Formats: sequence, structure tokens, C-alpha cells
Amino acid sequence: MRLLASACAVLALALTAGAREPEGVADGVIMADGLPRLLSDYGFFKDAAGWQPNERVVPYQLNMPLFSDYAEKYRFIYVPEGQQAKANGDGLLEFPVGSALIKSFGYELDGKPMLLETRVLLHRADGWLALPYVWNEAQTEARLKVAGARIPVTFTDPSGRERSISYAVPNKNQCKECHGLSDAVTPIGPKARNLTHGGQLAQFARLGLVDRVPAVDYRVPVWGESSAPLNDRARGYLDVNCAHCHNVNGSASNSGLFLTYEEDTPVRIGIHKRPVAAGRGSGSHDFDIAPGDPDGSIMIYRLNSLDPGISMPEVGRSIVHDEGVALLREWIAEME
Repeated sequence: MRLLASACAVLALALTAGAREPEGVADGVIMADGLPRLLSDYGFFKDAAGWQPNERVVPYQLNMPLFSDYAEKYRFIYVPEGQQAKANGDGLLEFPVGSALIKSFGYELDGKPMLLETRVLLHRADGWLALPYVWNEAQTEARLKVAGARIPVTFTDPSGRERSISYAVPNKNQCKECHGLSDAVTPIGPKARNLTHGGQLAQFARLGLVDRVPAVDYRVPVWGESSAPLNDRARGYLDVNCAHCHNVNGSASNSGLFLTYEEDTPVRIGIHKRPVAAGRGSGSHDFDIAPGDPDGSIMIYRLNSLDPGISMPEVGRSIVHDEGVALLREWIAEME
């Protein structure tokens, strides 16, 4: 996993993307009842290739990004004119109706970035709606794929290893699985504690996208920040990669395993916690986390597996995140 492209890098790519005269973001399309067939219908980008953001479409990056088969991700926030998101302490920014979150996924292929899909979260009057769009080979348009898609791709990971995978674009229902909170679709990434890198929150406030700069007491460390405490890095990784399901209101709430960054009860994090339902997903291990014993911990067993009935997370990856597993192994090994 690499740090996401900075706003400057995104704009630099835009210079070669073939800008066209924009009409601005189509607020009516965001708010309408239908499912737009083309990404360009929204007007989020000035160029056909989806690199140059339109007015009030602002690039951002997360301190600790979600692992998705080593794909690079390019994130944008849109808040309509005259509206502001509300800061909520360390937590999720509260976006007004009419807002959108845009996230493009891609790899560097043949020396240049190539987008595979763009997912949008639209905040409509009846709640959030998640939709996936798949890019054509010419990189001139992304089309709605409600049923998802599989895309064969070969790329080089950060260690220099060549990987060939069948990249999975989630279907509309799978989007809801990860983004479900109390049975409602909810954004995951833009929590203030995960947006502190590079002065982004202050920039959002200057641009009028948020009502104030939130006071963040417990920031998530930046991925790869080795100087941060090991516990903070591991907990931040679990918060981003696992806690969207493993929280008291998430789809995995019945597991009793809660991996949010603010959780402070050891057994709820998994330490000496027995699984609610024993099965092959436990790997015959007794505890989710066995302190001092990574190989005896269900958490490591499941993160290391590619078996659909065992692997965690259940969607979003087809290969093991070696660096993430190494981080959590180190964390568990140093527990008393």
C-alpha cells in the first residue's frame, strides 16, 4: 500500500488529460431519483479522463487508507455551493444533502496511471446511495455496473513483486455491506482523525467545505509512519480495514469483536476473546488475539487466508496484504 496521490499530483495529471469546457457539477443529477448511467453525467471532472476536478470537487487523502489489492486510490469530496459539512470531533464529517464522495481506483500500467473503477457515494434526501462505475479501455468514460465486474490486471506491488489478479468491482449490494451502519449506507473514510495529514482539515475550512477545523485528540497515524507507537499504527489499521463492519452498529456486531480506534476494552478488541461461533474460520485457535502468539491468533489466521469462507475482510481483496499482516503480527507478538 502506498500513500495516496497528493492534490498537487492529481492536478498535475489533469494537465495531460485533455480538459474540456465544464458546466459545473450537476446538482440535479446527484439529487434525482434515478441511477445515472455514466460518471460524466455528474460533472465531477472537467476532463473526460477523470483527473481534473471541477469547482468545489476537492482532492483529499487518508492518513491510513483501506487496503484494496494494492490499488492506488484518488479521493474527492464535493459539497454543494452554499452548504458546509459539519465537523464532529475526531469522527466522521457530517455532509449535507447534495454532497458526494468520489473514489477512483487504479494501477500504474506501462508507466502511467490507469483507472479501473470509480465509486460514488451520493447524499440524497432519503440517505446515502453507493454506485460503482467501470472505466473503458480508452479512459474516456466510466459506465455504471450495478452488478459489479471482474477486471484482469497485472501490476507491480510496492515490494517490486509482479502480481496478476482478477480485480473485483463490487456490486451495489456489496457496497452497502461495507458502508452499512444501523442498516443505513454511511461514509467510512472521511473521519477527522484520519484526515490530519498535510493540513487538509484547515484547507477544507478555508475553502468553506467544513464549518470549522475540528479538534482532533487521537489522530490515526499515517501509513508507513514508523515513528508512531506500534499500538496506534495497529489500531489505526484495524479501524480503517475492519471497523466498518466490526463495530456495535455494523454488520459484524453479533461477533462481539469491535475494532474501532476509540474502543478501549481489551476483550472487545479481541484480546483473549473466544469467537462467538466456532468453526473453520477459527483455524482451531482459541482466541481472536492470543497475546504474544500471532500464529495462535484467529485474527492473523483469517487475514492470511484467501479461502472465501475464512478470509477477512470478506470483500475488497483477492490477495493478502503482506505489510498489514506483518504490522499486526508485530503488535500481537509484543503483547504481554
